[in-house]
Parts: sequence; structure tokens; C-alpha cells
Amino acid sequence: MTIPYPHISPVIFSIGPIAIRWYGAMYFLGYAVGVYLARVRIRKGLVAMTYAQLDTLVGHLVVGMLVGARILYAVVYEPDHYRSDGFEFLRVWHGGLSFHGAVIGMTLACVVFARRQHIPVLSVTDTMAIAGTPGLAFGRVGNFINGELYGRVTDVPWAMIFPGDPLHAPRHPSQLYEAAAEGVLLSILLWRVDQRARRHGWFHPGLPSAVFLLGYGVLRFGIEFTREPDVQLGLVLGPFSAGQLLCVGMIVSGVTWLALIYRRSAQTLGPLSSQSHTLGP
Repeated sequence: MTIPYPHISPVIFSIGPIAIRWYGAMYFLGYAVGVYLARVRIRKGLVAMTYAQLDTLVGHLVVGMLVGARILYAVVYEPDHYRSDGFEFLRVWHGGLSFHGAVIGMTLACVVFARRQHIPVLSVTDTMAIAGTPGLAFGRVGNFINGELYGRVTDVPWAMIFPGDPLHAPRHPSQLYEAAAEGVLLSILLWRVDQRARRHGWFHPGLPSAVFLLGYGVLRFGIEFTREPDVQLGLVLGPFSAGQLLCVGMIVSGVTWLALIYRRSAQTLGPLSSQSHTLGP
């Protein structure tokens, strides 16, 4: 038993050679929502940043995302492919991006931006975590419309047969699982933790960032059991995929970050966090 896959054209409309695709539209929606949420945090005084500086931050994040996502994908997923054709590394439109690499790249971009603009680093990473997470849902919906990154073969009643699957087998719509968990559920968790922590006096700069790392790592690790592993790698360590091993790194980083936040005072954490305390609740 399966649910029919909704064959949605990846192209919304086209004018001559110019085509507007759902995948691009989803990323634009994610960008628009993220910028709106970041502006809300600026307006509330939760991050010492101007709207003009936010625009600069977005530019840094785009560069960090592309570079980080490409490098990690090339190193972990297809190293031989990029060694044989070095210029292929620059052709990002051919696909081949790692979300875990994007997180690393955007985090480094936040550090560079914060240093240049003299803004507490943790307030910037917290804003990126809270404002950027809803966009994950839009991105996964774009994957679903494209019929890519589908799940493993299954007999659940909501399984779907994706047109790009060479086996034409019923599979988990894992893109929708990820959209709901990583985009919607994690966003709600981050907002609730941030609000409750500020209201009840246990907020520390870096808390949303740590919760993002831990929450995404746990959710993605679980959902990976339903997602088809990359063809060129398969399962890399027993029943675990490369994505799950990278998620373990995120989980460890999140737990370590939380431990540092709540074990040390603002003074022992250094200027990054002590400056952030001046932002107020």
C-alpha cells in the first residue's frame, strides 16, 4: 500500500529561457522568514545589530554556507570525484552540498562578521540558530518536490514511489519527516527555550546555539534510519550512515557547549559572553 507521489512540476513558471523553480522559491521563502525573525530580534534588543549590519551578516552567511557545505561534501562524500576534476568543485549548481558543512561554514562566518562589527559572537550565532531553523522546513519541501533525497524502502502505509527511484519501490518520504522535525519542531523548541530561559532567569548567551546543535543532531540522527544513504557511500559504520556520524559530532558539540555555558560564569567564558549580557532580557 502506498500514497501516490504528487507529481509537482519543479518549475513554477518560465519566461523564455528563465525558469522559476520551486526549489529556489523554497530557499527564498526560508531567507525571507529568517531575515524577518532576525529583524524581530534586533527590534527587541536581543542582538546589538542594525538592519544594515544584518544585511552584511546575510552576505557572510551565504559565502560561509556555500564554502563550508562544498568542502565537507567533497571531503566526506565524493573525494575522488573532485580530485579528478578540480573545477567541478566550483560548479555548485551541479549539487553536492553538505548541511553539516554549511553549519560549520556559517558559524565561522558569524565569528568573522562579529569580530569585524564588534558584536558579541554568541548573540550572532543565537540569532542565526533561531532565525535560520524555519528555513530548513522549506528546503526539505523543495527536496520533496524535486523527488530527491528520498527515504529507504518500507512497507508503511504512507510510503511513496518517487519518480527518480531506479527501483520504483515504496519508500519513506523522509524529506517530509525532516521538514517537520528539523524545520518545525526544532524551531518551536528553540523559541520556547529562549523565551522560558529569559523569563525565568536561566538564559545564558549561546544557549539557543547549543540547543540547535543538540536538537538537530538528535532529530537528524533518528530520521537518517529512514533516509536512503548516499549511493557512493552506503552505510559507513555498521548500521550508521555518514550523516549520522556527522550528527554525533553535532550532539557532542551541543552537549559540550551546554556544559561550558552552565559550568562557568560569564567572566570565565571570556569577552564573547560577557559582552552579550549587556543586551538584557
